[in-house]
Amino acid sequence: MENNIIDSTSSSNSNFKNLVSWGIRILISALFLVSAYAKIYPDPSYYFSITKFEYSQLYPMGFSPELAVYFSRVLIGIEFALGFLLLFPFNIKKIVIPATIIMLAVFSIHLSIEILSGQNTGNCGCFGSLLPMTPLQALIKNLLSIGLLSILLLKFSDGIRVNNNFLAVTNITTFCVLFLFMLIPIQKKTTTVTPTTIEVSEPVVNNDVDTNTVKTTTVKGEQQTTEVKVEEPKGPAKKSSGYAKYFPKIDEGKKILCFFAPTCEHCMQTGKELTELRKADPTFPEIQIIFMDEAPEEIPAFFKFAGAEYKHMVMDIVAFWTALGSNKDTPGVVYLWNGNVQKFYNGTEGKDKFNKAELKKLVKKETY
Repeated sequence: MENNIIDSTSSSNSNFKNLVSWGIRILISALFLVSAYAKIYPDPSYYFSITKFEYSQLYPMGFSPELAVYFSRVLIGIEFALGFLLLFPFNIKKIVIPATIIMLAVFSIHLSIEILSGQNTGNCGCFGSLLPMTPLQALIKNLLSIGLLSILLLKFSDGIRVNNNFLAVTNITTFCVLFLFMLIPIQKKTTTVTPTTIEVSEPVVNNDVDTNTVKTTTVKGEQQTTEVKVEEPKGPAKKSSGYAKYFPKIDEGKKILCFFAPTCEHCMQTGKELTELRKADPTFPEIQIIFMDEAPEEIPAFFKFAGAEYKHMVMDIVAFWTALGSNKDTPGVVYLWNGNVQKFYNGTEGKDKFNKAELKKLVKKETY
């Protein structure tokens, strides 16, 4: 009887350890798989997402564009591999769990440096644009994961079935990395297309006038004619915005410069709202667009959805992110007045996302 009780207790403990072991492994595996997929989440395409990750996360760390395209695919491939390997018994105690802890530790050190340097706002990029997370939130997530994996090794390792098959580990890792290179091939750097003037379907407002000139309007009454002098809005002193290398006259008067990806749904909706503003107000600033070189064949469909065609250019993806600016996202809409940035909308969340009503009020301002 006593032996039966001992066997029952031992079996119960073994089942408990096995249950806890699998719970931790499945949880951490899910975190790694979601993190890897989120970095290439197709919004609007895999290539768009991975280049965004490279520009926002790897470039600030000192990676060159040439190295970043390789490192990003290897890193995401390893994340996928660890996510899968945590569910298999292959060298899980000696290699897989320690490697997972090391990767989480490296990420944590990087996040700690960002936080200490005052960069604790915005999306850290751990889960891409799929699940935005601040550096502090990501650091807490990583430390909790390290803690769980450490507990797994120290307290519940008896519940892990082990199969020492190093070849299986290397094969799964190699496959995941190569799959990333096949899914998102490294593209050769394209040449920036020069601006192309497009005839728009509605009347074009000439914004290239001297804002200090005086116009004379004649108002006819029943028996008299009254001349009313109307001064153009006095804007800020002219300065160089840095965008004149793309559109030569963009620093003259009021202009709208957009940064769009042709297949981005948010960009398409923003383009449509800008067209609505332009149709409702004939004095609305001229709209010019820089498109990312991501499915440029879809640009006609973009304009069809937006309801009008605008002067535009197509730019290499790396150059596009550089022109858009650090820590900024698509859709980007810049309101310029004599080269001075009055408002820079970007992204799809927060106070900086495009606001149609606010822009309408801003462009109506007559004085700087």
